[in-house]
Amino acid sequence: MKKVDFDHGKLTQNILQTALPLFVAQVLSLLYSIVDRVYIGRIPGSGTQALGAIGLCFPIIILIAGFTNMFGMGGAPLYAMELGKGDHEKARQIQNTAFRLLLIIAVVILVMGEAAGKPLLRLFGATPAEIPASLSYLRIYLLGTPALMLCTGLNPYINAQGYSLVSMLSVGAGAVANLILDPLFIFGLGMEIRGAALATVLSQILAMGITLQFFMGKQNEHPLHFAFRFPFAWDIVSLGTAPFIMQVTNSLVQIACNNVLMQFGGAAFVSVMTIVSSVRSILDVPVMALTEGASPIISYNYGARRPRKVKGAMKFTILISFAYTLFVWAVLFFHPRFFVRIFSSDESLMQSGSRALHLYFYAFIFQSLQYSGQMVFKALNKRGKAIFFSLLRKAVLVVPLTFLLPHLFGLGTDGVFLAEPISNVIGGTACFVTMLATVLPELDRMEKTKR
Repeated sequence: MKKVDFDHGKLTQNILQTALPLFVAQVLSLLYSIVDRVYIGRIPGSGTQALGAIGLCFPIIILIAGFTNMFGMGGAPLYAMELGKGDHEKARQIQNTAFRLLLIIAVVILVMGEAAGKPLLRLFGATPAEIPASLSYLRIYLLGTPALMLCTGLNPYINAQGYSLVSMLSVGAGAVANLILDPLFIFGLGMEIRGAALATVLSQILAMGITLQFFMGKQNEHPLHFAFRFPFAWDIVSLGTAPFIMQVTNSLVQIACNNVLMQFGGAAFVSVMTIVSSVRSILDVPVMALTEGASPIISYNYGARRPRKVKGAMKFTILISFAYTLFVWAVLFFHPRFFVRIFSSDESLMQSGSRALHLYFYAFIFQSLQYSGQMVFKALNKRGKAIFFSLLRKAVLVVPLTFLLPHLFGLGTDGVFLAEPISNVIGGTACFVTMLATVLPELDRMEKTKR
Protein backbone atom coordinates (compact mmCIF):
# COMPACT_ATOMS: atom_id res chain seq x y z
CA MET A 1 0.00 0.00 0.00
CA LYS A 2 1.32 3.46 -0.96
CA LYS A 3 3.13 5.44 1.72
CA VAL A 4 2.93 9.22 2.16
CA ASP A 5 6.47 10.61 1.98
CA PHE A 6 6.79 13.34 4.62
CA ASP A 7 10.24 14.36 3.30
CA HIS A 8 9.10 15.28 -0.19
CA GLY A 9 6.10 16.65 -2.09
CA LYS A 10 3.90 19.65 -1.38
CA LEU A 11 2.99 20.26 2.25
CA THR A 12 -0.76 20.63 1.63
CA GLN A 13 -0.71 17.51 -0.51
CA ASN A 14 0.94 15.50 2.28
CA ILE A 15 -1.60 16.77 4.81
CA LEU A 16 -4.55 15.93 2.58
CA GLN A 17 -3.13 12.53 1.65
CA THR A 18 -2.92 11.76 5.36
CA ALA A 19 -6.13 13.50 6.44
CA LEU A 20 -8.52 12.16 3.79
CA PRO A 21 -8.10 8.48 4.71
CA LEU A 22 -8.35 9.52 8.36
CA PHE A 23 -11.58 11.37 7.56
CA VAL A 24 -13.04 8.28 5.92
CA ALA A 25 -11.81 6.12 8.79
CA GLN A 26 -13.35 8.39 11.41
CA VAL A 27 -16.64 8.62 9.55
CA LEU A 28 -16.74 4.86 9.41
CA SER A 29 -15.67 4.61 13.04
CA LEU A 30 -18.64 6.75 14.03
CA LEU A 31 -20.88 4.13 12.50
CA TYR A 32 -20.03 1.82 15.42
CA SER A 33 -21.97 4.08 17.77
CA ILE A 34 -24.14 6.23 15.51
CA VAL A 35 -25.70 3.31 13.63
CA ASP A 36 -26.48 1.72 16.99
CA ARG A 37 -28.34 4.87 18.03
CA VAL A 38 -30.17 5.21 14.73
CA TYR A 39 -31.49 1.64 14.94
CA ILE A 40 -32.08 1.77 18.69
CA GLY A 41 -34.11 4.98 18.33
CA ARG A 42 -36.45 3.06 16.02
CA ILE A 43 -37.11 0.05 18.27
CA PRO A 44 -40.95 -0.13 18.29
CA GLY A 45 -42.46 1.25 21.48
CA SER A 46 -39.23 1.82 23.39
CA GLY A 47 -36.86 3.66 21.05
CA THR A 48 -36.75 6.98 22.95
CA GLN A 49 -36.21 5.24 26.30
CA ALA A 50 -33.51 3.02 24.77
CA LEU A 51 -31.66 6.10 23.47
CA GLY A 52 -31.63 7.43 27.02
CA ALA A 53 -30.25 4.11 28.27
CA ILE A 54 -27.36 4.35 25.79
CA GLY A 55 -26.74 7.94 26.85
CA LEU A 56 -26.24 6.82 30.44
CA CYS A 57 -23.40 4.55 29.25
CA PHE A 58 -21.60 7.40 27.47
CA PRO A 59 -19.31 8.36 30.38
CA ILE A 60 -17.74 4.89 30.44
CA ILE A 61 -17.46 4.76 26.65
CA ILE A 62 -15.80 8.18 26.69
CA LEU A 63 -13.41 7.03 29.43
CA ILE A 64 -12.30 4.10 27.26
CA ALA A 65 -11.66 6.56 24.43
CA GLY A 66 -9.68 8.72 26.86
CA PHE A 67 -7.21 5.97 27.75
CA THR A 68 -6.97 4.99 24.08
CA ASN A 69 -6.07 8.56 23.15
CA MET A 70 -3.59 8.80 26.01
CA PHE A 71 -1.42 6.01 24.61
CA GLY A 72 -2.23 6.56 20.94
CA MET A 73 -2.16 10.33 20.52
CA GLY A 74 0.28 10.64 23.43
CA GLY A 75 2.92 8.42 21.87
CA ALA A 76 2.44 9.04 18.14
CA PRO A 77 3.88 12.62 18.08
CA LEU A 78 6.97 11.38 19.96
CA TYR A 79 7.21 8.46 17.55
CA ALA A 80 6.94 10.78 14.52
CA MET A 81 9.59 13.15 15.92
CA GLU A 82 12.06 10.28 16.29
CA LEU A 83 11.32 9.17 12.73
CA GLY A 84 12.07 12.73 11.62
CA LYS A 85 15.39 12.60 13.48
CA GLY A 86 16.18 9.20 11.93
CA ASP A 87 16.27 7.37 15.30
CA HIS A 88 14.28 4.24 14.39
CA GLU A 89 15.30 2.27 17.48
CA LYS A 90 13.86 4.88 19.84
CA ALA A 91 10.74 5.12 17.66
CA ARG A 92 10.28 1.34 17.90
CA GLN A 93 10.55 1.40 21.70
CA ILE A 94 7.99 4.22 21.96
CA GLN A 95 5.52 2.31 19.80
CA ASN A 96 5.94 -0.94 21.72
CA THR A 97 5.59 0.78 25.08
CA ALA A 98 2.28 2.23 23.89
CA PHE A 99 1.14 -1.21 22.67
CA ARG A 100 1.80 -2.78 26.05
CA LEU A 101 0.04 0.00 27.93
CA LEU A 102 -3.01 -0.22 25.65
CA LEU A 103 -3.37 -3.95 26.17
CA ILE A 104 -2.93 -3.89 29.95
CA ILE A 105 -5.29 -0.95 30.58
CA ALA A 106 -7.92 -2.48 28.26
CA VAL A 107 -8.03 -5.63 30.36
CA VAL A 108 -8.21 -3.61 33.59
CA ILE A 109 -11.14 -1.52 32.28
CA LEU A 110 -12.95 -4.64 31.11
CA VAL A 111 -12.68 -6.37 34.50
CA MET A 112 -13.50 -3.28 36.59
CA GLY A 113 -16.38 -2.23 34.33
CA GLU A 114 -18.02 -5.63 34.47
CA ALA A 115 -17.68 -5.71 38.26
CA ALA A 116 -18.89 -2.18 38.99
CA GLY A 117 -21.34 -1.49 36.14
CA LYS A 118 -24.48 -1.03 38.23
CA PRO A 119 -23.09 1.43 40.83
CA LEU A 120 -21.41 3.41 38.04
CA LEU A 121 -24.70 3.78 36.19
CA ARG A 122 -26.36 5.00 39.39
CA LEU A 123 -23.56 7.56 39.72
CA PHE A 124 -24.24 8.73 36.15
CA GLY A 125 -27.88 9.48 36.98
CA ALA A 126 -29.67 6.25 36.05
CA THR A 127 -32.91 5.48 37.88
CA PRO A 128 -33.83 1.91 38.94
CA ALA A 129 -36.16 1.68 35.92
CA GLU A 130 -33.35 2.57 33.48
CA ILE A 131 -30.54 0.43 34.91
CA PRO A 132 -31.56 -2.96 33.38
CA ALA A 133 -31.43 -1.72 29.77
CA SER A 134 -28.27 0.34 30.31
CA LEU A 135 -26.50 -2.49 32.11
CA SER A 136 -27.38 -5.08 29.46
CA TYR A 137 -25.82 -2.84 26.78
CA LEU A 138 -22.77 -1.91 28.87
CA ARG A 139 -21.76 -5.43 29.91
CA ILE A 140 -21.68 -6.68 26.33
CA TYR A 141 -20.01 -3.50 25.01
CA LEU A 142 -17.18 -3.80 27.54
CA LEU A 143 -16.19 -7.20 26.13
CA GLY A 144 -14.87 -5.40 23.05
CA THR A 145 -12.64 -3.02 25.03
CA PRO A 146 -9.29 -4.72 24.17
CA ALA A 147 -10.18 -4.87 20.47
CA LEU A 148 -11.36 -1.26 20.40
CA MET A 149 -8.33 0.11 22.26
CA LEU A 150 -5.76 -1.81 20.21
CA CYS A 151 -7.31 -0.88 16.87
CA THR A 152 -7.89 2.80 17.66
CA GLY A 153 -4.79 3.27 19.80
CA LEU A 154 -2.34 1.75 17.30
CA ASN A 155 -3.72 3.53 14.24
CA PRO A 156 -1.84 6.81 14.99
CA TYR A 157 1.45 4.87 14.71
CA ILE A 158 0.37 3.53 11.33
CA ASN A 159 -0.46 7.09 10.24
CA ALA A 160 2.91 8.35 11.48
CA GLN A 161 4.60 5.91 9.09
CA GLY A 162 2.54 7.35 6.22
CA TYR A 163 0.12 4.41 5.82
CA SER A 164 -3.17 6.15 6.66
CA LEU A 165 -4.96 4.00 4.07
CA VAL A 166 -4.34 0.98 6.30
CA SER A 167 -6.14 2.74 9.17
CA MET A 168 -9.02 3.49 6.85
CA LEU A 169 -9.22 -0.14 5.79
CA SER A 170 -9.27 -1.55 9.32
CA VAL A 171 -11.90 0.85 10.61
CA GLY A 172 -13.91 0.58 7.40
CA ALA A 173 -14.13 -3.18 7.55
CA GLY A 174 -15.38 -3.01 11.13
CA ALA A 175 -17.95 -0.34 10.27
CA VAL A 176 -19.34 -2.32 7.33
CA ALA A 177 -19.63 -5.39 9.54
CA ASN A 178 -21.49 -3.30 12.13
CA LEU A 179 -23.91 -2.01 9.48
CA ILE A 180 -24.76 -5.58 8.52
CA LEU A 181 -24.92 -7.06 12.01
CA ASP A 182 -26.90 -4.28 13.73
CA PRO A 183 -30.28 -4.82 12.05
CA LEU A 184 -29.75 -8.59 12.13
CA PHE A 185 -29.20 -8.71 15.89
CA ILE A 186 -31.49 -5.82 16.96
CA PHE A 187 -34.54 -6.68 14.85
CA GLY A 188 -33.92 -10.02 13.14
CA LEU A 189 -32.95 -11.90 16.32
CA GLY A 190 -35.04 -9.67 18.59
CA MET A 191 -32.07 -8.82 20.85
CA GLU A 192 -32.88 -5.08 20.78
CA ILE A 193 -30.33 -3.05 22.80
CA ARG A 194 -28.18 -6.12 23.56
CA GLY A 195 -27.96 -6.86 19.84
CA ALA A 196 -26.52 -3.41 19.16
CA ALA A 197 -23.77 -3.99 21.71
CA LEU A 198 -22.94 -7.46 20.36
CA ALA A 199 -22.73 -6.18 16.78
CA THR A 200 -20.30 -3.48 17.91
CA VAL A 201 -18.06 -5.97 19.75
CA LEU A 202 -17.79 -8.36 16.80
CA SER A 203 -17.04 -5.46 14.45
CA GLN A 204 -14.30 -4.17 16.74
CA ILE A 205 -12.65 -7.59 16.79
CA LEU A 206 -12.56 -7.61 12.99
CA ALA A 207 -11.00 -4.12 12.89
CA MET A 208 -8.38 -5.14 15.46
CA GLY A 209 -7.45 -8.19 13.38
CA ILE A 210 -6.70 -6.04 10.31
CA THR A 211 -4.66 -3.57 12.41
CA LEU A 212 -2.54 -6.31 13.96
CA GLN A 213 -2.03 -7.91 10.55
CA PHE A 214 -0.33 -4.71 9.37
CA PHE A 215 2.06 -4.73 12.33
CA MET A 216 3.01 -8.33 11.56
CA GLY A 217 3.50 -7.61 7.84
CA LYS A 218 6.47 -6.48 5.74
CA GLN A 219 5.32 -2.86 5.32
CA ASN A 220 5.61 -2.13 9.03
CA GLU A 221 9.06 -0.90 10.02
CA HIS A 222 8.67 -1.68 13.72
CA PRO A 223 7.03 -5.02 14.68
CA LEU A 224 5.06 -5.27 17.93
CA HIS A 225 6.65 -7.03 20.89
CA PHE A 226 5.05 -7.60 24.27
CA ALA A 227 7.29 -7.50 27.34
CA PHE A 228 6.98 -6.06 30.82
CA ARG A 229 9.24 -3.14 29.98
CA PHE A 230 7.92 0.40 29.61
CA PRO A 231 10.94 2.60 28.79
CA PHE A 232 8.96 5.60 27.51
CA ALA A 233 5.79 5.21 29.56
CA TRP A 234 6.18 8.54 31.37
CA ASP A 235 6.80 10.49 28.16
CA ILE A 236 3.76 8.90 26.49
CA VAL A 237 1.46 9.36 29.49
CA SER A 238 2.54 12.95 30.18
CA LEU A 239 1.91 14.05 26.58
CA GLY A 240 -1.17 11.82 26.32
CA THR A 241 -2.66 13.37 29.44
CA ALA A 242 -4.04 16.24 27.32
CA PRO A 243 -6.19 14.08 25.00
CA PHE A 244 -7.04 11.88 27.99
CA ILE A 245 -8.28 14.90 29.93
CA MET A 246 -10.29 16.02 26.91
CA GLN A 247 -12.10 12.68 26.92
CA VAL A 248 -12.41 12.36 30.71
CA THR A 249 -13.78 15.88 31.02
CA ASN A 250 -16.22 15.00 28.23
CA SER A 251 -17.28 12.14 30.49
CA LEU A 252 -17.66 14.53 33.43
CA VAL A 253 -19.69 16.87 31.24
CA GLN A 254 -21.94 13.99 30.19
CA ILE A 255 -22.48 12.98 33.83
CA ALA A 256 -23.22 16.57 34.80
CA CYS A 257 -25.61 17.07 31.87
CA ASN A 258 -27.48 13.83 32.56
CA ASN A 259 -27.93 14.67 36.24
CA VAL A 260 -29.04 18.26 35.67
CA LEU A 261 -31.31 17.38 32.75
CA MET A 262 -32.98 14.64 34.79
CA GLN A 263 -33.63 17.25 37.47
CA PHE A 264 -34.98 19.99 35.20
CA GLY A 265 -36.46 18.07 32.26
CA GLY A 266 -36.68 14.36 33.04
CA ALA A 267 -35.55 11.31 31.07
CA ALA A 268 -36.75 12.79 27.75
CA PHE A 269 -34.03 15.45 27.93
CA VAL A 270 -31.37 12.79 28.50
CA SER A 271 -32.49 11.43 25.13
CA VAL A 272 -32.16 14.96 23.69
CA MET A 273 -28.62 15.17 25.05
CA THR A 274 -27.86 11.77 23.49
CA ILE A 275 -28.93 13.18 20.12
CA VAL A 276 -26.93 16.40 20.61
CA SER A 277 -23.82 14.40 21.57
CA SER A 278 -24.30 12.17 18.55
CA VAL A 279 -24.61 15.14 16.19
CA ARG A 280 -21.50 16.66 17.76
CA SER A 281 -19.63 13.40 17.15
CA ILE A 282 -20.64 13.46 13.48
CA LEU A 283 -19.75 17.11 12.89
CA ASP A 284 -16.42 16.89 14.72
CA VAL A 285 -15.10 14.27 12.29
CA PRO A 286 -13.83 16.43 9.38
CA VAL A 287 -11.93 18.90 11.54
CA MET A 288 -10.54 16.14 13.77
CA ALA A 289 -9.36 14.23 10.70
CA LEU A 290 -7.68 17.38 9.41
CA THR A 291 -5.86 18.10 12.68
CA GLU A 292 -4.85 14.46 13.15
CA GLY A 293 -3.64 14.38 9.53
CA ALA A 294 -1.54 17.49 10.07
CA SER A 295 -0.19 16.38 13.47
CA PRO A 296 2.34 13.71 12.34
CA ILE A 297 3.57 16.02 9.57
CA ILE A 298 4.10 18.85 12.07
CA SER A 299 5.83 16.47 14.52
CA TYR A 300 8.02 14.95 11.78
CA ASN A 301 9.16 18.31 10.41
CA TYR A 302 9.69 19.70 13.91
CA GLY A 303 11.96 16.74 14.67
CA ALA A 304 13.77 17.30 11.35
CA ARG A 305 14.11 21.05 12.22
CA ARG A 306 12.11 22.42 9.29
CA PRO A 307 10.26 25.37 10.88
CA ARG A 308 8.86 26.72 7.61
CA LYS A 309 7.05 23.47 6.94
CA VAL A 310 5.73 23.44 10.49
CA LYS A 311 4.35 26.98 10.03
CA GLY A 312 2.86 26.08 6.67
CA ALA A 313 1.05 23.06 8.09
CA MET A 314 -0.25 25.15 10.99
CA LYS A 315 -1.58 27.90 8.70
CA PHE A 316 -3.31 25.48 6.36
CA THR A 317 -4.96 23.60 9.24
CA ILE A 318 -6.15 26.76 11.00
CA LEU A 319 -7.75 28.24 7.88
CA ILE A 320 -9.59 25.05 6.90
CA SER A 321 -10.79 24.47 10.48
CA PHE A 322 -12.19 28.01 10.68
CA ALA A 323 -14.01 27.70 7.35
CA TYR A 324 -15.48 24.32 8.29
CA THR A 325 -16.83 25.36 11.70
CA LEU A 326 -18.41 28.46 10.14
CA PHE A 327 -20.14 26.25 7.57
CA VAL A 328 -21.41 23.84 10.26
CA TRP A 329 -22.81 26.72 12.31
CA ALA A 330 -24.75 27.99 9.29
CA VAL A 331 -26.20 24.57 8.45
CA LEU A 332 -27.32 23.93 12.02
CA PHE A 333 -28.81 27.38 12.33
CA PHE A 334 -31.14 26.83 9.36
CA HIS A 335 -31.68 23.04 9.38
CA PRO A 336 -31.49 21.58 12.92
CA ARG A 337 -34.48 19.27 12.40
CA PHE A 338 -32.58 17.37 9.70
CA PHE A 339 -30.05 16.18 12.26
CA VAL A 340 -32.62 15.28 14.90
CA ARG A 341 -34.55 13.26 12.32
CA ILE A 342 -31.52 11.02 11.80
CA PHE A 343 -32.09 9.54 15.25
CA SER A 344 -35.79 9.88 15.95
CA SER A 345 -39.11 10.81 14.35
CA ASP A 346 -40.65 11.63 17.75
CA GLU A 347 -42.16 15.13 17.31
CA SER A 348 -41.52 16.18 20.92
CA LEU A 349 -37.86 15.24 20.51
CA MET A 350 -37.83 17.10 17.17
CA GLN A 351 -38.82 20.38 18.85
CA SER A 352 -36.70 20.17 21.98
CA GLY A 353 -33.76 18.68 20.05
CA SER A 354 -33.79 21.48 17.47
CA ARG A 355 -33.69 24.14 20.17
CA ALA A 356 -30.92 22.28 22.01
CA LEU A 357 -28.81 22.11 18.83
CA HIS A 358 -29.25 25.85 18.22
CA LEU A 359 -28.03 26.66 21.72
CA TYR A 360 -25.25 24.07 21.90
CA PHE A 361 -23.63 25.02 18.56
CA TYR A 362 -24.19 28.77 18.88
CA ALA A 363 -20.43 29.57 19.10
CA PHE A 364 -19.09 26.50 17.31
CA ILE A 365 -16.79 28.63 15.18
CA PHE A 366 -14.66 29.32 18.27
CA GLN A 367 -14.13 25.57 18.57
CA SER A 368 -11.79 25.80 15.56
CA LEU A 369 -9.43 27.87 17.72
CA GLN A 370 -9.42 25.15 20.39
CA TYR A 371 -8.82 22.38 17.83
CA SER A 372 -5.94 24.24 16.20
CA GLY A 373 -4.23 25.30 19.40
CA GLN A 374 -4.49 21.88 21.05
CA MET A 375 -3.26 20.11 17.91
CA VAL A 376 -0.12 22.26 17.74
CA PHE A 377 0.64 21.86 21.44
CA LYS A 378 0.37 18.06 21.21
CA ALA A 379 2.27 17.78 17.93
CA LEU A 380 5.20 19.80 19.33
CA ASN A 381 5.20 18.01 22.70
CA LYS A 382 4.09 21.10 24.65
CA ARG A 383 2.44 18.89 27.20
CA GLY A 384 1.93 21.45 29.97
CA LYS A 385 -0.04 23.84 27.79
CA ALA A 386 -1.96 21.01 26.14
CA ILE A 387 -3.07 19.73 29.57
CA PHE A 388 -3.93 23.19 30.90
CA PHE A 389 -6.20 24.15 28.03
CA SER A 390 -7.86 20.73 28.06
CA LEU A 391 -8.79 21.30 31.69
CA LEU A 392 -9.75 24.94 31.22
CA ARG A 393 -12.51 24.48 28.66
CA LYS A 394 -14.26 21.44 30.12
CA ALA A 395 -13.44 21.02 33.80
CA VAL A 396 -13.08 24.71 34.73
CA LEU A 397 -15.78 26.14 32.46
CA VAL A 398 -18.35 23.63 31.15
CA VAL A 399 -18.97 21.50 34.26
CA PRO A 400 -19.53 24.42 36.70
CA LEU A 401 -21.63 26.28 34.12
CA THR A 402 -23.77 23.17 33.57
CA PHE A 403 -24.74 23.17 37.24
CA LEU A 404 -25.00 26.97 37.58
CA LEU A 405 -26.79 28.27 34.46
CA PRO A 406 -30.06 26.27 34.80
CA HIS A 407 -30.70 28.14 38.09
CA LEU A 408 -30.16 31.60 36.56
CA PHE A 409 -32.82 33.72 34.83
CA GLY A 410 -35.17 30.73 34.63
CA LEU A 411 -33.00 29.06 31.96
CA GLY A 412 -33.69 25.51 33.14
CA THR A 413 -32.63 22.94 30.54
CA ASP A 414 -31.50 25.73 28.16
CA GLY A 415 -28.72 26.51 30.64
CA VAL A 416 -27.23 23.04 30.18
CA PHE A 417 -26.86 23.55 26.43
CA LEU A 418 -25.59 27.14 26.77
CA ALA A 419 -22.58 26.01 28.82
CA GLU A 420 -20.88 24.72 25.66
CA PRO A 421 -20.84 27.93 23.56
CA ILE A 422 -19.69 30.04 26.51
CA SER A 423 -16.75 27.69 27.08
CA ASN A 424 -15.95 27.70 23.35
CA VAL A 425 -15.56 31.48 23.30
CA ILE A 426 -13.43 31.74 26.45
CA GLY A 427 -11.42 28.50 26.23
CA GLY A 428 -10.93 28.46 22.46
CA THR A 429 -9.72 32.05 22.30
CA ALA A 430 -7.32 31.62 25.23
CA CYS A 431 -5.84 28.42 23.78
CA PHE A 432 -5.31 29.87 20.30
CA VAL A 433 -3.80 33.17 21.43
CA THR A 434 -1.39 31.36 23.77
CA MET A 435 -0.35 29.00 20.96
CA LEU A 436 0.46 31.89 18.63
CA ALA A 437 2.31 33.81 21.35
CA THR A 438 4.54 30.88 22.36
CA VAL A 439 5.02 28.63 19.33
CA LEU A 440 5.64 31.18 16.57
CA PRO A 441 8.60 32.86 18.36
CA GLU A 442 10.20 29.43 18.91
CA LEU A 443 9.84 28.55 15.24
CA ASP A 444 11.31 31.95 14.29
CA ARG A 445 14.34 31.26 16.48
CA MET A 446 14.74 27.80 14.96
CA GLU A 447 14.64 29.31 11.48
CA LYS A 448 17.34 31.88 12.34
CA THR A 449 19.70 29.27 13.76
CA LYS A 450 19.50 27.28 10.51
CA ARG A 451 20.71 30.23 8.41
